[in-house]
Amino acid sequence: MNQEDGSRTNENRAGGGRTALANPLALRSGITLPNRLAKAATSEHLADRHGAPTNQLITAYRTLALSGTGLLISGNVMVDGTALEAPRNVVIEDGRHHEQLRRWAAVTKGTDAKFILQLSHPGRQTMRGNVLPGRRHDVVSSSAVPLAVGGTALFRTPRALSDAEITAIIGRFALTAKVAADAGFHGVEIHAAHGYLFNQFLSPLVNQRTDRWGGSLENRMRLLIETVREVRAATSDQFLIAVKLNSADFQRGGFDAEDSLAVARALEQERIDLLEISGGTFESAAMVAGASQRESTRKREAFFLEFAERFSQEVSVPLMLTGGFRSRQGMNDALDSGAVDVVGLARPITYEPDLPQRLLDGTAEKSLVTPKTLGHKNIDDLLNSAWHQQQIARMGRGKAVRPDRGPATALAIALLTTARDLLLPRLAPS
Repeated sequence: MNQEDGSRTNENRAGGGRTALANPLALRSGITLPNRLAKAATSEHLADRHGAPTNQLITAYRTLALSGTGLLISGNVMVDGTALEAPRNVVIEDGRHHEQLRRWAAVTKGTDAKFILQLSHPGRQTMRGNVLPGRRHDVVSSSAVPLAVGGTALFRTPRALSDAEITAIIGRFALTAKVAADAGFHGVEIHAAHGYLFNQFLSPLVNQRTDRWGGSLENRMRLLIETVREVRAATSDQFLIAVKLNSADFQRGGFDAEDSLAVARALEQERIDLLEISGGTFESAAMVAGASQRESTRKREAFFLEFAERFSQEVSVPLMLTGGFRSRQGMNDALDSGAVDVVGLARPITYEPDLPQRLLDGTAEKSLVTPKTLGHKNIDDLLNSAWHQQQIARMGRGKAVRPDRGPATALAIALLTTARDLLLPRLAPS
């Protein structure tokens, strides 16, 4: 990537016996990633009931910081305690958890890895009960359009945000980013994918507004673009800003690849450091199953590689691709193609925490992770997320991961944990 003239070069390609995975990457902010592997965002659900990072979460990330990846991205860090993605999300609304955040940011000390927080607001994708103790659950979105999955027993119909509330949310993201910077994190990733609030504004199916935040794509992307600007204004030029964006929502009439490419071009004008490409929402979970099941895509591993190849011809911002990568050859091929600048790994790392280093030094050729199944798609989607969260929890207790944990056991633990997390805040004193 040539950041000066905006052109895309072949610097990803390996040379002199060096694999593409091991090449450093200089970003616009001046931060250099030591290699092209990233620990992608994974839900941990290991905060305390007030939204602060726990010792368990910090210990888990200390293990992940030693994995060999050049970039660590946290799971969802929420900017508003009245609407959480899940119980026990980290929540940053002000500086009250500074000491715990400082200790969390410091896990990369002694390594070259960079650590950024994924900042998120769930909008309408927040289940009943996902709120900090003592707070009123507030389900909001671009418009009062309910989720088409889960039913009202799980998801309340959202209310449309007012203009003033939208401006306040932009301020929340900027404040959270400043708190993260003050704690020592290298940057943030704004989560604008997977059906969360920014994605809800981008989607013409969900965003039915007629004011400056709705209608045209320019208006629908306004929330995201203004948030990027305010985050930049609240932090230094050396603070890494990434965005996670859907390549498409994979819903008829929804946010599509043409829309996504236009947003990517706008984000490039805002001089973000990194654009992570993903896809799907709760209603169309392409981030779990992959955007395509064609044989050509399976052979190339990455779910969204075809989108990355197109985007790479249109924008010069470095692209990160997560989802489906399993082999060293597949990762190097994606990097060598020039379409991808950073390879994101999530489940493979929770299955084998030392996999990145072994991929880099050539002692591993592929991930051994396999899907956990009980034979029912919706249950299996939940099961796979829960199984990998449990491995992160084990790391946080200083224990080795359990690759042999059976799916039925993992599902039972997940259900018990969810019940505990939903009930305890109501039973414990504030």
